Amino acid sequence: MRTVTVEVWGTNISSARQAGTVIALLRSEFPECRISIDLEDCDKVLRIEGCDVAPAIVVNLVTGLGFLCRDLV
Repeated sequence: MRTVTVEVWGTNISSARQAGTVIALLRSEFPECRISIDLEDCDKVLRIEGCDVAPAIVVNLVTGLGFLCRDLV
């Protein structure tokens, strides 16, 4: 049985345009991952699944674009 990893972060990403920018950057760094942002959730949850990522790298990439990014686990 294959184990699927899931990492989640809370963000302040508030629009589909912003989400698209963040997702595009993260997909360029982690092309094998499934990446989504739930804009309906109060925490604007960024979710990365299906691969191992270093949380610090994700936080650095997202904050480098000017957004908040905090671990929810």
